[in-house]
Amino acid sequence: MTNILFLTANVLLKSDLTAQIEYCLPEYKVFTEDNEETVFDLALLDGKSWLVDFRAKHSKVPALILEPADSSEFTENNLDIFIYKPLILASLLNQIKSTINVFANSADGTLYFDPYELHPEDRSLINTLTNKAIKLTEREIDILAYLYKAGGKLVSKEELLENVWEYSPETTTHTIETHIYRLRKKIDDDESAAPLIVAEDGGYRLER
Repeated sequence: MTNILFLTANVLLKSDLTAQIEYCLPEYKVFTEDNEETVFDLALLDGKSWLVDFRAKHSKVPALILEPADSSEFTENNLDIFIYKPLILASLLNQIKSTINVFANSADGTLYFDPYELHPEDRSLINTLTNKAIKLTEREIDILAYLYKAGGKLVSKEELLENVWEYSPETTTHTIETHIYRLRKKIDDDESAAPLIVAEDGGYRLER
């Protein structure tokens, strides 16, 4: 689950670019309105005028800012990247994927769910009450990140199969159950905290 926030006042650009991104990158979902429930991986801002309000709500989400070709704006930090019009779709898609990947594997990509911190860059889950670090596999990182972005909602095994494993031919719901079992065992061995992953109704949710 990769969520992109796209803010623009241009109705045609909103419709066209949203459709293009979701067609070329079907694993990504584009939102054209901000909301408190969604965890965003990236923002597309049609002009720097959106930036101040966006940063007030999302201080650590990377943003690609679409500016006219004659703009004198330039990148001043690792989170705000200026892209100049006219847009070349292939280049924009590559920049979206690259920015999300770099951010997810940086210290800024840390996810917080009390009392844990998930650090994708060094594949660890840290209990902030004990400072104990639990080493995770890349797949376990992907599972926790997906459950986190679900916002505490129940995620079915089939949804995990589609979005985390992307329907690999050799993957079944039993594979998911095995991975979740091993992940829960690693976490639940830390007896100082309540269970993090809850299984119910054929799926899983994260206690946040």
